[in-house]
Amino acid sequence: MKDQSQPTSVYDTSIRLFFLALIVAWCFLIILPFGSIILWSIILAVAFKPLHHSLSGLLKGNEKLAATLIVLISLIVLFLPGALFMSSIVEGAKKLKESFDAGTLSLPAPSEKVKDWPIIGDKIYALWISASADLAGFAEKYREQIAEYGAKIAKGFMGIVSGGFQLIASIIIAGFLLVIKGSAETFHKTVIKIAGEKGDEFADIAYQTIGNVVKGILGVAFIQAILTGLGFVFAGVPYPGLWALIVLIFAILQLPAIFIVLPVVIWMFSELETMPAVLWTVYLLIAGLSDNVLKPILLGKGAPVPMLVIFLGVIGGFILSGFIGLFTGAIVMSLGYKLFQAWVD
Repeated sequence: MKDQSQPTSVYDTSIRLFFLALIVAWCFLIILPFGSIILWSIILAVAFKPLHHSLSGLLKGNEKLAATLIVLISLIVLFLPGALFMSSIVEGAKKLKESFDAGTLSLPAPSEKVKDWPIIGDKIYALWISASADLAGFAEKYREQIAEYGAKIAKGFMGIVSGGFQLIASIIIAGFLLVIKGSAETFHKTVIKIAGEKGDEFADIAYQTIGNVVKGILGVAFIQAILTGLGFVFAGVPYPGLWALIVLIFAILQLPAIFIVLPVVIWMFSELETMPAVLWTVYLLIAGLSDNVLKPILLGKGAPVPMLVIFLGVIGGFILSGFIGLFTGAIVMSLGYKLFQAWVD
């Protein structure tokens, strides 16, 4: 009897495991398009948890109102640079089209120093001098290449817009997670289930790392982008939203935002009166160097993650998930690094 029941048991188990794996894989494929939104929602919910707890205490235990206020403030903070970027891009595109249609669009002739650029100097100089001499003829000659690169730029722009909507959805979902009873406990239990005996320690590391990266890196980057972006707008800098977006990316990558501010300062002294140029230079320099003050305040005593880990997370996240990957990539890589470090130690 044992010889007959044994194969049957193996077959039954194999079939059950197959259907279980099929259901899991199917669920994974269904939820995959929403993976970035769900991941970012969980990250934001974990990062907002201490603030939500404190705000709920001030509001006499009204958790729903506290979550609503956090969501509204977060959306306003997100909307300011987003609207700035969108308006500057649209306005710039309209001006370029009007100038091109009127035949007044032109490029300045390149400097002879362009030829000295390694590898591509001669080619860039030849294309640039041709475009500056006859822009309409240049556009007609390289129409296909311009259309190809234009399509790539438009695709990247749409990716940024899509990422912005994903961030909005993630913030709203995070607000619901804050008020759903047991969501934090479920996250904690999941970490314990995965990590085993070290679950409590790893869960604490996860909470601390997510909070530190969101506040000390992403939070500082957003504040810097808003401060410099407002300066670009009121100083009359062309395409202020684009410059603010570049500042945001540099700040997330842990690169000095001053690299973006300095060219703008040079432009201001060439285009503005001396006094306004000096005043806006002082403001933009303070905004560009503000991370040196903000990081110690927001990061607190949390151990920083090496710059290389953040850099790889941002670049890899962008390649994998687009614009929203700039944020989730940095957090996931930081979390993985801290957990790996704890496991090794």
